[in-house]
Amino acid sequence: MVKEVMKVTGGVLLGIVCVLVLTWLFMGNDFFMYKFFAPKTEAVRRQTLEQSKSYNQGMVQEIQNMQFDYINASPEHKAALASIILHRVADYGEEKLPADLRQFINGLKAGGL
Repeated sequence: MVKEVMKVTGGVLLGIVCVLVLTWLFMGNDFFMYKFFAPKTEAVRRQTLEQSKSYNQGMVQEIQNMQFDYINASPEHKAALASIILHRVADYGEEKLPADLRQFINGLKAGGL
């Protein structure tokens, strides 16, 4: 009788341990799958965003607003605004900008307008 209880108890404990080990393996697998695929997924999402019409139109509008602010700024503020504008367009392809904004950006790079 005692041996049977010990066998049942041992079997139950072994079953619990097996479930815990399998759960740990699957969770670890999920982590490693996420670690491998998440950066690739995010890169594709970012590339898709940067190619979207709304992103590009928004960027042009934002730079145009910054250009307006720069033109209307006091001489003390122009240096700070120029730095912000150049930082904002640094990672954005200038070929995507209209000609007037490209000329404005090139003027800022040359030393201010």
